[in-house]
Amino acid sequence: MNRSLINRILTAIPTLIAISIVVFLILALAPGNPMGEFATNPSITPEVRENIRKSLGLDQPIPIRYLKWVWAFFQGDLGYSFTSRSPVLELILQRLPTTLWIMGSAYILAVLIAFPLGIISALKRYSILDQIVTTVSFIGFSLPTFFTGLLFIIIFSVQLKWFPFIYNSTLQVTNLQTFWQQIQQSIMPVCVLGFYQAAILMRFIRASFLEQLNQNYVRTAYSKGLPKFYVINRHILRNALIPVVTLIALQIPNLFAGSLVTEQVFRIPGIGALLIDSIFRSDTPVIMAITMVYGILVVIFNALADLLYGLLDPRVQYQ
Repeated sequence: MNRSLINRILTAIPTLIAISIVVFLILALAPGNPMGEFATNPSITPEVRENIRKSLGLDQPIPIRYLKWVWAFFQGDLGYSFTSRSPVLELILQRLPTTLWIMGSAYILAVLIAFPLGIISALKRYSILDQIVTTVSFIGFSLPTFFTGLLFIIIFSVQLKWFPFIYNSTLQVTNLQTFWQQIQQSIMPVCVLGFYQAAILMRFIRASFLEQLNQNYVRTAYSKGLPKFYVINRHILRNALIPVVTLIALQIPNLFAGSLVTEQVFRIPGIGALLIDSIFRSDTPVIMAITMVYGILVVIFNALADLLYGLLDPRVQYQ
């Protein structure tokens, strides 16, 4: 297993390097000028603007800029934002708790909904309950999150006035009242993301369980007189979880990417909103840092999925 983990890491390094080269070239050659905000300021002369450009390193060739970025990245220095002149790492750490709170709560909600409903739907195949769960899951992952987000705002904020439709980033949780306010403003974005992820997981869990129900080892277990709960818990569940683990591991980084839309709809000051704002401002250091964070997350959770295979299925050998 240790050798397999080392091989995964060695394979991930060139992958991340390729991702960084492609993204850096796209950002360097894309239209847009990080000095655009200074161009409309009459008090800034062309000489001052050129000095600012040199201080940002924008006057250097693209390969030199990329090599400097890579060297700084390996040293833990993500650079400085072109627009705010703040350290990029500081900007990300400021937004990270909000994103983790919303995304983590949404995924926990998705797992709590998807696992029991997906298993029950598979065990009650072609029943009314199965048809309801299947229909709801189809609707859930067919509707984009921006549509369901706007629908939630219209129904629960505008019509019913149950929840605030704009996330208050200045709220400080100091007592039970402010904690309840935090819960209230988080319910809609968490539900929008959670239901979407739950719909995907439910379909996958149902299909994985149905595949295992007709296997010979299941019929053998039932013929031995083993209780149904024992067969499901000790035999079917363990084998059915192997492909599900892959989906869960891959969906966690995708959940962060999916937060781009949800954070824009509910005005949540998270990493997704920071990325969108940086794209509009052509803030290359921030875009590069967030992109690499997403890439690293994908690599990490892929490696975790491979390691979990050995725990779920002893037949999997790492050679």
